[in-house]
Amino acid sequence: MTDTDGAPGQGRRAFLKELAGAGGALLMAEQAGRLTAQTAAVPDWKKQMGLETYTVRDLEAKDFEGTMAKVAGIGYKEIEPATSYGRLDPKAFRALMDRLGLTAVSTHVGATDNADLEKQLEGYQTMGIRYTEINGGGAGGGRAATPAPAGAAGARGAMTEESVKRRAQEINRHGEIAKKFGLKMLIHNHTGEFELLEGGEKTQYDVLLAETDPALVAMQLDIGWASVAGQNILAMFKRSPGRFELWHVKDARGIKAMAASMSLPERQSAAYLVPVGQGEIDYKAIFANASLAGMKHFCVEQDNAASWGDSMAAAGASYQGLMKILS
Repeated sequence: MTDTDGAPGQGRRAFLKELAGAGGALLMAEQAGRLTAQTAAVPDWKKQMGLETYTVRDLEAKDFEGTMAKVAGIGYKEIEPATSYGRLDPKAFRALMDRLGLTAVSTHVGATDNADLEKQLEGYQTMGIRYTEINGGGAGGGRAATPAPAGAAGARGAMTEESVKRRAQEINRHGEIAKKFGLKMLIHNHTGEFELLEGGEKTQYDVLLAETDPALVAMQLDIGWASVAGQNILAMFKRSPGRFELWHVKDARGIKAMAASMSLPERQSAAYLVPVGQGEIDYKAIFANASLAGMKHFCVEQDNAASWGDSMAAAGASYQGLMKILS
C-alpha cells in the first residue's frame, strides 16, 4: 500500500501511532481525574484537629481566654466546650473563636429543656455550634442525650429495652427542636452503654442507635471508652455505616491485657488513659475508615490530663501523636 504523502505505509503508520498516543493520553487523563476526585473526596483531617476542652479543664477554669489561645497555638482548629463558655455571651464567645481561628462545632455543656430552650439554641447558632445535648425533659430526667457511665444503672434500677426506647424518643423530640436552629442532637458514650440490658440480647447503645433518627441525631463515638468496653470499632462502622458523625479520639493502655471475664466497670478502672499515639488503639486503621463511619468532626480528649502532669502538654502530645498517625 502507498500513502499519498511520502513512502509506502509511512503516513498510515504515523497516523496510527499518533492516534494511539492520543488515546493513551486521554486514558491517562481520565485516570488522573478519577484519582484527583478520590483524593479531593477525602478530607485532610490534619487541618481540622479538634480538642475536647475537658482535657484542659483545670486551666480554663482559671483563665478561659488564655487557655483557648494556647489551644489554638498548639495547632487545634476546633474545640468542644465541656464545662463552660468562659462566662462569655454568644456574640463574645463567637468573636473570641473567630479571633483565635477556632470553631466550636459541638458542645458538652448542653442546653437545658426549660422555657428558655429555644433562646439557648439560638445562642448556639450564633456561637457556630452544630451539635449539642439537651439536658432534662426526658423520662426519668437527667441528661437525656448522654447515657450513664458504667455502674450507674444499678443505682437507679436496671434499664430495659423499653426504657431506653423512651429515652431515644425524647432525644428525637429534642432533635426536632434543635433542627429549627440548624443543630443536631449528639449521643456520647462511656463504657456502660455497652452493658447488656435485661434479657441479655441488646445493649443501651444498640437501642439508641436503632431508635434515633439519623437526620436529627448524631452518634458521637468515644472510641477510647468503646475500645475499653471491648468493642471492635471497625466492626461498628461496618454494622452501622454513616452513623458516627462525631468522634472522641482517646487513647489508653491496658486494653490488650484485659480478660474477657472482666466486667465493664473493671475494664474502665483497669484502663490508663494516655495522649493519642501512646496507647494501644489503632487510630491509623480507624481514620482510614472515617468515610465508612460517616465522620465529619473529631476531637481529642484525655480525661486524666491534669493528673497526668500538665494538661496543656498532654494536649500538645496528643496533637503531635495524631499528626504523626495521619501523615
